[in-house]
Amino acid sequence: MRINYLKKLVMAMLCLMCTLQVIAQEHPSIMLTKKNIEAVRKGTTTYPLLKKSYQKVKADADKAIAEPINVPTPKDAGGGATHEQHKKNYTNMLNCGIAYQISGDKKYATYVESMLLKYAADYSKWPLHPKRKENHQAGKIFWQSLNDFVWQVYTIQGYDMVYDAISQKNRAAINAGLFEPMLKFFTIDCKETFDKIHNHGTWDIAAVGMTGYVLNKPEYVEMAIKGSAKDGKTGYLAQIDQLFSPDGYYTEGPYYQRYALLPFIIFAKAINNYQPALKIFEYRNQLLANAINTSLQLTYTDGTFFPINDAVKGKTYETAELVYGVDIAYADIKPMPDLLDVAGRQNEVIVSDAGLKVAADLHAGKAKPFAYQSQLIKDGASGKEGGLGILRYGNNEDQQTLLIKAASQGMGHGHFDRLNLLYYDNGVEVFPDYGSARFINIESKKGGDYLPENKSWAKQTVAHNTLVVDQTSNYKGNPDVAQKNYPEVLYFKSDKNLQVISAAERNAYPGVQMIRTSALLKVAELSKPLVIDIFQTLSDKSHQYDLPFWYKGHVVDASIKVNAFADQLKPLGEKYGYQHIWLNAEQPVKEKTGYLSILNNKRFYTVHFATDTAVNLKMLSLGANDPEMNLVESKAFMLSSPKSNNQTFFNVIETHGNSNPVSETTTGASSKVSDLKILSSSKDQVTVSFKVKNKLYTYQINYNNKENFIKLN
Repeated sequence: MRINYLKKLVMAMLCLMCTLQVIAQEHPSIMLTKKNIEAVRKGTTTYPLLKKSYQKVKADADKAIAEPINVPTPKDAGGGATHEQHKKNYTNMLNCGIAYQISGDKKYATYVESMLLKYAADYSKWPLHPKRKENHQAGKIFWQSLNDFVWQVYTIQGYDMVYDAISQKNRAAINAGLFEPMLKFFTIDCKETFDKIHNHGTWDIAAVGMTGYVLNKPEYVEMAIKGSAKDGKTGYLAQIDQLFSPDGYYTEGPYYQRYALLPFIIFAKAINNYQPALKIFEYRNQLLANAINTSLQLTYTDGTFFPINDAVKGKTYETAELVYGVDIAYADIKPMPDLLDVAGRQNEVIVSDAGLKVAADLHAGKAKPFAYQSQLIKDGASGKEGGLGILRYGNNEDQQTLLIKAASQGMGHGHFDRLNLLYYDNGVEVFPDYGSARFINIESKKGGDYLPENKSWAKQTVAHNTLVVDQTSNYKGNPDVAQKNYPEVLYFKSDKNLQVISAAERNAYPGVQMIRTSALLKVAELSKPLVIDIFQTLSDKSHQYDLPFWYKGHVVDASIKVNAFADQLKPLGEKYGYQHIWLNAEQPVKEKTGYLSILNNKRFYTVHFATDTAVNLKMLSLGANDPEMNLVESKAFMLSSPKSNNQTFFNVIETHGNSNPVSETTTGASSKVSDLKILSSSKDQVTVSFKVKNKLYTYQINYNNKENFIKLN
């Protein structure tokens, strides 16, 4: 990738770091800095959000010091007693550090000092964790080294806060017994992770770099920024270069973008405070600011992250990582007024220099509503590995959002879901993504780790709203092969009445080309836009094509009489996720067209469909071959074409009506869309038609004409 002038400048300045004998030392100097303590202290009595945030921190600190210090010998997996206690300890140390700086009461510093002395006395005695997480490098405090890195990112901040309150003798004991052995463990024992371009590597690097600054060990700072060989091929800057696209998209997806942002952002804050001349926040055209904004754009209007790839569902931008991110982005990079709106919704700021500025400007009324945008977010370090198409219509209180995933695999946390579709409306999921098969921190469910069904179900193509060929997942479920290929975004447009994303996947199945073109189309006859979804396959050979739509809600109407099996269910298949699906009903679609109507959150969603070859309609539910009942209840309908070469699925999703259970009234339950037809379909062009209140619309896709890609009559 071409290195721009700013990157060259940063690298040149970093080359001087190894000659620096002393880095300016002042404590604290990370999130809360010594020069701003008085201003932050005053702010905790002046600005409501900072006051509220500090009161919570202090209450938690008071609770911590009221309890005996507990540093147990590590033995439990994620969610277990020792695991949770060590997590609690780093949170307590950070809270007490902040409480000490704001209140001036040394009892909080004494707590942190005593805790760290206990860790320093025990750390070298601990072997690698006895319950190593499967296929992961073990930590000493936790079951995987990642958690050790996270522990240190938080703990070193607490230490920085109380540094001057600890005697030189005890600081020496803490450094020699805990932090220095930890630095060696993180860089030598965990060298593979330290040099890995991955979120685990990012946390390792941040922990080492921040500790290097606080302990005044420039060699560790240099390693963190430039990699263990100090040649720039790995390390912090390489992580930024390779894991983020120019649009600020993190290759593992929104959930892990949220998780990885904290070490990226907080280490950048430390770099900026200790070595402002490096101008780290300007790196790659303010890429970190772009990453924070992109992370926010990767949520629905309720703040919930789009749960693609290995996502734990329900995570919102209220999470601590985004509180840090929003505060630092606003205070240290670019003070965008709509970030204040998010901060207000988070209802929390970090008690820090950045949190002070956010709280002050919120109090001054500078916030503007966060502007969700329809956009193509490109993937890949150079922005050429596909991307996510996000189409939005309506205000933040009642917004239609359509997402098409045409991004790269996303490394080990990626799913085999090329050209997947998600649809949100009325504050809820309509056609959702399953996310990961995991009950995080629930020890009884495999210690909170990913369940076996994450591989056998959640990652498989049929678990998503996209096409499956011959009951086989994309790339036959091989992540290494999938990682080498990515879709091509053919077209993106965002106009007032027509928003379109079109993408092609040519490698997921040998000899099969898949093209999905999805749109939000506003027509005069309806108050809400229609979703127009055309999925086309091209092949010289005959295949079975299955297009599932996993839905939320309940089917209340259908054009086809669905006769569900009353006394017997059987799995839909034997592997690639099919073994987990119950086949509830199967009916032929004789006219090659039909509809189903779903009631979800008091609103109707009628899915009209038409195909150019005969298909069967299958009604499905999740739960087969699930002896431990790990799978979450899910329902789908599937359009299944038994055998054909080329296949076109034409779907129109109409959002309409209302059902009020309080007044027991229903309005607008009948669909206004009818007469779907596929007029022609070829490798160059697809033409379809449909009616809305008997008005005929002709909709044409011209793959080779970007100036007139969509033609509507």
